[in-house]
Amino acid sequence: MTDRDQIVDALNLYALAVDTRRWDLFDRIFAAHCEADYGSAAHWHELTVFKADFAAFHAAFDATQHVMANHQVRVSGGRAHSLTYGTWRLVRHAAEGGPLWDGSGWYDDTWVRGDMGWRLVKRTCRVIWYTGNDRVRQLSEDVAFVDERTTLAIEAAAGRVAYLSAVDAEIQ
Repeated sequence: MTDRDQIVDALNLYALAVDTRRWDLFDRIFAAHCEADYGSAAHWHELTVFKADFAAFHAAFDATQHVMANHQVRVSGGRAHSLTYGTWRLVRHAAEGGPLWDGSGWYDDTWVRGDMGWRLVKRTCRVIWYTGNDRVRQLSEDVAFVDERTTLAIEAAAGRVAYLSAVDAEIQ
């Protein structure tokens, strides 16, 4: 497989890992010391903690479905950047008000090639749209959902999309 194919394969493996709750598969995607930024309330620097927290959060759902699409990948030597769109459905039948929460957003990722292949060292995930019952994601009455939707255009204009910085560097 080409470098691009390997990275796209890992991006798609992420969706499968989450939906099957096979957190061990994260070891094939993320570096042990990775930065995972899913918004102000969800930020990790160690894969072991990231996996444990994701497992705890997803345990309450009856099902999830993640779709990764529109893969853009730029490889430069032993580093790469990718930008991927994602959609996700969370299902929790016990949630008062309906069992579904749907969202979409994007993942801006930085990769490093090592002895074990490509590993994700920095991920930024942002939600741009959602609909459904917020109580599906609210696992207790003490935890309030924070609305942090943004657009890719806003983040790009502010210079906060690493993939676009890599594309701009190719042009210069």
